[in-house]
Amino acid sequence: MEEEPDYLPPGPRAEPREAEVLDDWRKAEAGHAARLARVAGRVGALDDRLKRGPEGWRHRLALIEAADLSWFAGDRIGPDRLALWISMRLSGAHDDTAALARVGWAVRRLTGGPGPVVDLAAFLDRRDPENMADEAEPFADRAGGWLDLIAQVADLHPITRACMGYHLWSLAGLGQQGDRMEAAVTAARIAASEGKGAVFSPLAMGGAGGLRAGGSPADRLARWLDGMETACLTAVRHLDDIEAWSARAKTEMIPLSGRTPPALCAVLTEWPLVSAPMAETMTGISRAAVQRNLAWMETHGLIREVTGQGRYRMWRPTI
Repeated sequence: MEEEPDYLPPGPRAEPREAEVLDDWRKAEAGHAARLARVAGRVGALDDRLKRGPEGWRHRLALIEAADLSWFAGDRIGPDRLALWISMRLSGAHDDTAALARVGWAVRRLTGGPGPVVDLAAFLDRRDPENMADEAEPFADRAGGWLDLIAQVADLHPITRACMGYHLWSLAGLGQQGDRMEAAVTAARIAASEGKGAVFSPLAMGGAGGLRAGGSPADRLARWLDGMETACLTAVRHLDDIEAWSARAKTEMIPLSGRTPPALCAVLTEWPLVSAPMAETMTGISRAAVQRNLAWMETHGLIREVTGQGRYRMWRPTI
């Protein structure tokens, strides 16, 4: 009899075994050993710089990284809105408070606290919903599966483990909420887990191309390394600029007396953008003294106003 064509759809494709996935990432690291060593050197230089620098530098880089990650994740929170929300819990009528809360979480996790491998559920501030169906897999089990994968590749470099964990995030069932920021912040902390000064390794500064998915583990690791190297160089250049500005501001403000000038310099070093109410809240100095010193600094070219409006004005260092 004449054979009829097979119109049945293809069957389900077999998922790769766990051991094969991990072996692919080991091969990817071996293939990019030289590039990985160069990027690890960049991360180490940033870590040493932050170890020797003031505490405000870590907070400043965390704010910049969180704002850049928010654009990558689709929330698009600018540094000015983020600074007002973190410092004073202020938001505009058209602001998405849920998005601000997500970025605020990122800032907290990028500035300190226990890492994700200690308690991933606590790190993410996520627990099982009360209305979860009985047959659904609890979040703690999914988090445990992801942590088990990370533990199985303890022989890999932290940068490689971070890349692998980021790209296996949704496959482990941790991405139901569609929040890529959680995966990126977790990976940033893992990549810097051996650091002494840096709490996280920057991923999104200067562009988030390294976070793009697609391709084999070797391709993903190559993009990850390129993106992390660019981000680390951007962070170091930013620290160079703010360090030079701090020295210049300290020299030019010698004629001013009182505790307001050094307090304002410290705030401007820690925050990318500063408003008068923010400075008043964080320094405990009167609004009049803060505004008077901000006006003096603006007149002498140390800071510039960025909003261009009469109310809710914000300043940034002229670096």
